[in-house]
Amino acid sequence: MPLYKTITVNKTTKVLIWKIEESCNELNTNVLLSNKSQIRLNSMKSQLHQRGFLSVRHLLKEVGYSDADLVYNEFGKPHLKDGKHISITHSFTFSGIVISDDKIVGIDIEKQRDKILKIAHKFTQVEEYKTITNHDALVRKLTVVWGGKESLYKIYGKKKLLFLHHIYIKDFKLCDKKTTGEIRYNDKISPYKIHFLEFEGFTCTYAY
Repeated sequence: MPLYKTITVNKTTKVLIWKIEESCNELNTNVLLSNKSQIRLNSMKSQLHQRGFLSVRHLLKEVGYSDADLVYNEFGKPHLKDGKHISITHSFTFSGIVISDDKIVGIDIEKQRDKILKIAHKFTQVEEYKTITNHDALVRKLTVVWGGKESLYKIYGKKKLLFLHHIYIKDFKLCDKKTTGEIRYNDKISPYKIHFLEFEGFTCTYAY
């Protein structure tokens, strides 16, 4: 089983990343899905999405949970029945979860692609990054910014936040592997720690 990486963030929080190399049939082996999850899986037209969905269930098994332990609220935010906090992500050939006993958490995995340059103005103040002349470095940095904002959006867990106006990521160096972020909404500022790692052309960002 290709458990790709495990990160112990602290005593109560852990990140697990899966490299998706198996077929749907292989991933469907030894995984018991609830009726609702089976219907959801069957409705997915893309095998890439199906494999991502199933690989997350294998990650749950790695930390002692089953599909039945995972529930979603009215906003689509996942929770564990025992009260622990969880966040889920998958992108192309990688999936990941972050799970915590006592912290609300968010995680995102993104493939590093030039496409992000075209949409950057929709989620960040692009002029902040105009001093970066190296093309690859700019793509990598913007991918971290997007992933950080996506992670905080998942922490908030509702649909009203705008990446450009309500979620702030403090500037950082790629070598730092961490930064901070804030959700600024309804006259309230909520600060969070953000960490990131890069592997095989992907970026994983997690926040708490």
